Amino acid sequence: MAVVGAQKLHTTIPFLLLSLFLLLLSPSSQGAKSYSEFRYPFIKRASSFSSLSSSTYSWRHGESVYDYIIVGGGTAGCPLAATLSKKFNVLLLERGGVPFANSNVSFLSNFHITLADISPTSASQAFISTDGVLNARARVLGGGTCINAGFYTRASSRFIEKVGWDAKLVNESYPWIENQIVHRPKLTPWQRAFRDSLLDVGVSPFNGFTYDHLYGTKFGGTIFDRFGRRHTAAELLATADPHKLTVLVYATVLNIVFDTTGKQPKAVGVIFKDENGNRHEAVLRNRRQSEVILSSGALGSPQMLLLSGIGPRADLEKLNISVVLDNEFVGKGMADNPMNTVFVPTNRPIKKSLIQTVGITNFGVYIESSSGFGQSSDSIRCNHGMMSAEIGQLSTIPPKQRTWEAAQAYIKTKRDLPQEAFWGGFILEKIADPLSTGKLTLANTNVDDNPTVTFNYFNHPYDLHRCVDGIRMAAKVVQSKHFTDFTKNTRETIEKLLNATVKANVNLIPKHTNDTKYMGLKILKDRLGQGANL
Repeated sequence: MAVVGAQKLHTTIPFLLLSLFLLLLSPSSQGAKSYSEFRYPFIKRASSFSSLSSSTYSWRHGESVYDYIIVGGGTAGCPLAATLSKKFNVLLLERGGVPFANSNVSFLSNFHITLADISPTSASQAFISTDGVLNARARVLGGGTCINAGFYTRASSRFIEKVGWDAKLVNESYPWIENQIVHRPKLTPWQRAFRDSLLDVGVSPFNGFTYDHLYGTKFGGTIFDRFGRRHTAAELLATADPHKLTVLVYATVLNIVFDTTGKQPKAVGVIFKDENGNRHEAVLRNRRQSEVILSSGALGSPQMLLLSGIGPRADLEKLNISVVLDNEFVGKGMADNPMNTVFVPTNRPIKKSLIQTVGITNFGVYIESSSGFGQSSDSIRCNHGMMSAEIGQLSTIPPKQRTWEAAQAYIKTKRDLPQEAFWGGFILEKIADPLSTGKLTLANTNVDDNPTVTFNYFNHPYDLHRCVDGIRMAAKVVQSKHFTDFTKNTRETIEKLLNATVKANVNLIPKHTNDTKYMGLKILKDRLGQGANL
């Protein structure tokens, strides 16, 4: 029996996806109501896990045990549970709720509102790295596919070779996802102008619409259908064997249970709490192949290992966690893809669009774009993360000098601006495969709290170099005749646009607005451009 980590660190694979339609009817009976809420009969609240399913009963009577227990029902956990259930009894535990009747998750037009919701039951859990970067973790069945921008593309052949996957098997597996939840986007005028601008500045050739990862400019897939409804990884559960799969939502795993009587510790089950705070134990079948599989994300998986006693001994002992296995590498090598943005104003409202067109450069930078998410009244009055009106991640102050007060001051000022000030969209520049890495440690032993994470953005000079090249490329796109013809905004120079972006406060960092003229030098000196999209 083993613990398998299926976490998603920084990969160039845009996360595979899906979502759901709002249910129209609410039957009168409690059982029917629950089925309507959860869509599939095998999805239940964690509190439905009977006390008779405790480890004592299971071990003695051989009932309510599982071949696989999957911790985390996200982008990896949902398809994994669905496919394993074809042959095995599977228990999938998800700490959040379901996305099906959540309008903030389900509709493209509400994308920014999900990121703004910081309530305890939100699908998005806010966190701030020690670098000072605001970010979000998914807390819902379907994981990151419920809160991300919904872009879909296949992995690069280089990445597949690098991680040692079977290329033939990978290529045969793509259609299973694509046929269920991926769609061809309905292109907006903004995205077409962006395509023409990318080609104009040399991000070529134009590869048309394709799922494949190809250098140049292309239209990719999306998990939003033509009605703007999101399709998340939770929909992949529709292919599961309903008799062999149990999915518990609002089930927060507290720790993995190990048998330490042998030469090596063996995972035998998990302890989790339900939505009422009551504890339960789920147990693995006593067979060699049985596993507890961690698919709790880049933060959640190492956090769970540490809470379960697997990690650096000194760190565990500081928090009085019993050491099951001393492993110095747990929590190390954390990396995130840095993202920088430029806000491009227009003289009229722009239709909302998320990532549809992408420029894949040969120097390891992606250029993407979105539009319309800063101009609504709710966006102007709130911080909505990646797509908020105050987006701008050219940071000029070292992390230790960043203050929350600076961000609040900007937000207050923003409320007094006219709505027209936020018409427009964003050009986004992302670095693929960053070489800068950091670490994750426990802040405390409360699983509901975020761990302490440091990504060390741009600590490696090559990441810094690519950041500069990427911003210069984004600047060229903004200056392209195709884009200026579309935006009808000839008065704004690129330096003014960058300075306006720098002044924005999406991170906890006071801003300087006089540094874009010597951007390369200042980035190298002050580590500009920190930002992230996990």
